[in-house]
Amino acid sequence: MTDPSTQRDKPWLFRTYAGHSTAAASNALYRRNLSKGQTGLSVAFDLPTQTGYDSDHELARGEVGKVGVPVAHLGDMRMLFDQIPLDQMNTSMTINATAPWLLALYTVVAEEQGADVARLQGTVQNDIIKEYLSRGTYICPPEPSLRMITDVAAWTREHMPKWNPMNVCSYHLQEAGATPQQELAFALATATAVLDDLKGKVPAAEFPAMVGRISFFVNAGIRFVTEMCKMRAFCELWDEICRTRYGVEDPKFRRFRYGVQVNSLGLTEQQPENNVYRILIEMLAVTLSKKARARAVQLPAWNEALGLPRPWDQQWSLRMQQILAYETDLLEFDDLFDENPAVARKVTELKEGARDELGLIDSMGGAVKAIEHMKRSLVDSNAARIAQIEAGKTVVVGVNRYTTTEDSPLTTGDDAIMKADAEAEADQIARLRAWRADRDEAAVRAALQALQAAARNGENIMPASLQAARAGVTTGEWAGAIRATFGEYRAPTGVSQAISNRTEGLEEIREAVDAVSARLGRRLKFVMGKPGLDGHSNGAEQIAARARDCGMNIHYEGIRMTVDEILETARTQDAHVLGLSILSGSHVSLVAELMEKLRQSGLEHMPVIVGGIIPEADAVRLRALGVAAIYTPKDFELNRIMMDIVTLSEKGLVAA
Repeated sequence: MTDPSTQRDKPWLFRTYAGHSTAAASNALYRRNLSKGQTGLSVAFDLPTQTGYDSDHELARGEVGKVGVPVAHLGDMRMLFDQIPLDQMNTSMTINATAPWLLALYTVVAEEQGADVARLQGTVQNDIIKEYLSRGTYICPPEPSLRMITDVAAWTREHMPKWNPMNVCSYHLQEAGATPQQELAFALATATAVLDDLKGKVPAAEFPAMVGRISFFVNAGIRFVTEMCKMRAFCELWDEICRTRYGVEDPKFRRFRYGVQVNSLGLTEQQPENNVYRILIEMLAVTLSKKARARAVQLPAWNEALGLPRPWDQQWSLRMQQILAYETDLLEFDDLFDENPAVARKVTELKEGARDELGLIDSMGGAVKAIEHMKRSLVDSNAARIAQIEAGKTVVVGVNRYTTTEDSPLTTGDDAIMKADAEAEADQIARLRAWRADRDEAAVRAALQALQAAARNGENIMPASLQAARAGVTTGEWAGAIRATFGEYRAPTGVSQAISNRTEGLEEIREAVDAVSARLGRRLKFVMGKPGLDGHSNGAEQIAARARDCGMNIHYEGIRMTVDEILETARTQDAHVLGLSILSGSHVSLVAELMEKLRQSGLEHMPVIVGGIIPEADAVRLRALGVAAIYTPKDFELNRIMMDIVTLSEKGLVAA
């Protein structure tokens, strides 16, 4: 231990993951948070921006500005960082499939501000593999996506050497059910896939420094001792990989550098005030151990399981970090866990499990080739996690134990949850169309042709992306050129026959499914759909998997379908019940559109159920539209939902 009177360590970067409605509104939020002591920016982009669609595209309907800020062109990026000097910022942009494009826009805005681009600091997440596994904002097949990741890395080496070109993100892997060993292995396999590809794009002498620019973005769950040990295991495994796989000798290039957002999966709708304690405990996992301490921490707000957090809620999370960093003595001591035998045993166990999984992935040809295996593993792990909660073997306070409660004064009143600006989408679309009308179309066409040529010819994608940004190309046009060159892609769902072997605790439901199927004259058909751009598919996958385990005939194609495509699927599959999963906050507009088209098609007898983060006021509106049942995060008992589907299937038959 050091003497507490010695100089304190510098604290980590304080960030808040934020962005919503419009670039102007998000800019005001950033400047307000910076004035409160936030020391880094973490930009949340909306789903159209993340998936490469303009705000007026059919798939973007209802999604504009919902889970982040829309950035459709250079004008939006200028507005987003107005009066924020980028050469003084450390900016993290959570962007993956469109990372080359958003980095190009950011670079041009910095140039316009007069900044020296070589001095810019920050990160683009730029991790596409976890998008196929857990988040769903991919555009292209894995191989060309990997190529664009390393194009960005090679370009930043030459032009933006202080920038982190790739932030391997295991955060969403844990949200999708990953065990600590899986989170370690899948993230490290992603990093090695990127570095293996990057090796041929940079001079050999520069490669160790590029290894040192790879950073990570992890999740810290409620089992905080295990999570702390996981972070120590990450540090040791990364050092081992850098030395043995890549021959990196300089210790500073082998350092495991990571940022963290603590777990949002475990935040509960029931007794949401308990989430404050969960967030604090989870933060300790990534701050207590000096050798494995995060470089940047961003915390969710206590009420994110209910809806959009208000600025006050975000401030509360920021103050939590500041109190730990400045009021306690944590930063005055050496590592608190060195030579602790229990910690050493757990770290060894996690490393051994991760090495086994890494060996399996390598035997399949690496992370890009093993996507289907990893996806299936995550679905299986998540199913096991949910089953433990249902059975009460995993305790979640306020959910499956200690459920009696007093009303929370924090959740009362009309302003308890921030509402998305209903006019923001119309405003964004109007400005987008005005932007298109005012630009030089010849310059746009030339830039898009150059972009496609670079994609076809194997040239680095960044110079052409910068040309496109300066010419006024839009996000949808940039991504459209990429799609036209590399093709579309639909990732595996992980809902395979392999997981339909579970029977324990399902006997009664299976009997009910058999009985209703006999009355229906064929096997109960349940169609599961995800309309819009929401890629959070974990809930949909678990509902589909449990329905299959219960003996239903389940049809689930995965994410990113239009309302018309879901309607056509329900019709051609002759569904008895149609389920929709929407976690992006776009449930009202998308469900209203679907219910109207069901009526127009003569399918109004088909019961529709909806799941998502749905406030009660919205639930009332959905029921008025004809939705038969609504499920939110508090509905963790999947077997009860299965019995509801059985009951509804027969009601639908009677109505028909």
